[in-house]
Amino acid sequence: MSRAASSAASGGDGLLRRLFARMASLAGRGGAGEPPLPVRAHVGAAPGRPAAARSFDQALVAVAAALLALGLVMVYSASVALPDNPRFAAYSHAFFLQRHLFALAVGLSAALLVLQVPVAFWEKHAHWVFVLALVLLVLVLLPFVGKVVNNSRRWIPLGVMNFQPSELAKLAIAMYAAGYMVRKMDERGNFFRAVWPMAVAIAFAGMLLLRQPDMGAFIVIATIAMGILFLGGVNARMFFLIALVLVATFALIIAFDDMRRERILAYLDPWNPKYAQGKGYQLTHSLIAFGRGEWFGQGLGDSVEKLHYLPEAHTDFLLAVIGEELGLVGVATVILLFFWLTRRIFLIGRQAIAVDRVYGGLLCQGIGVWFGAQAFINMGVNLGVLPTKGLTLPLMSYGGSAILMNLIALALVLRVDIENRALMRGGRA
Repeated sequence: MSRAASSAASGGDGLLRRLFARMASLAGRGGAGEPPLPVRAHVGAAPGRPAAARSFDQALVAVAAALLALGLVMVYSASVALPDNPRFAAYSHAFFLQRHLFALAVGLSAALLVLQVPVAFWEKHAHWVFVLALVLLVLVLLPFVGKVVNNSRRWIPLGVMNFQPSELAKLAIAMYAAGYMVRKMDERGNFFRAVWPMAVAIAFAGMLLLRQPDMGAFIVIATIAMGILFLGGVNARMFFLIALVLVATFALIIAFDDMRRERILAYLDPWNPKYAQGKGYQLTHSLIAFGRGEWFGQGLGDSVEKLHYLPEAHTDFLLAVIGEELGLVGVATVILLFFWLTRRIFLIGRQAIAVDRVYGGLLCQGIGVWFGAQAFINMGVNLGVLPTKGLTLPLMSYGGSAILMNLIALALVLRVDIENRALMRGGRA
């Protein structure tokens, strides 16, 4: 072999060794002669400086934008006829569209601000966010503060919009539980040290939510906390024990609450004349809407059920209107978009944990549990698979507080992704 060829082969071997060493360091194992990848308190775009478009997951943004856009169109379609009802006679036909656009503008502005804040800041102050959520959950129960709608006291009037503290509580529990697991990582095998304090926090939040009452939000919050505990490495036997306790708790609540028990009975037999005009009314009309939609739907704007037959068509039962107007194809598209979004959020969380950013990883996975679980419950309710619950479809249903907190949660996921990418580029934004 010539000297030049020998030098080229040697150079090629050296290049391969450097590539393998770099890959090993990215996986956190370190490489031969390569120092481990630096892990700092925060890297990436500095606070106050907009992140470069190339530095975050553009596909995630595109899918979220698609859900927001479809939600905007369907909220208008589902609410355009509401002013024909004497209850909404004072509103214009575009009232709910305008309010939804305002919520989107506020949510996007808040998301852009949150995007500039390092994840380390939220890790440090997560417990204060949780305390703020608990304080608001207490305030909303006060007669001179909370606003009653449909026999539930869940909203705090703020003039330009009504804020729902339970939506903040969903994000707050994800932030708090992620920080809690990071702090208790060495004690996760001990039930009383690792799980019991978290269980008390969830129970207190749940008690406040049940006073509103808002059992749907309590179920989502408990699911988020349980998901983070499990993903954080809590012993599987302890996890299933806690899950069993929670299921038993929900069963007891239903057993001793006449209204909730009636909902379960109506869900089991919605076409029974005893329930069809009562607790089963929404479900029966939701199922009629899906049946009318068939494969390709009746056409955008041509829903009949939204014409004062299906209550809350623009909020909790938006998917039924999608099913009637866009058919199975439209519903399947929404399901696939949520599946992709949830899966991508989980992958970003796994990536963060792989580069030793455990808090950011668990926070992302908690948000993934939140979006996935709430979308699953809402779809299940609309399709008659689950009992009726007052939960909106994330990113799509009408509701200012929900849209605001959904967009802030996605901004946190994008911030984690920005820092992941910056870290994998060697700490350069």
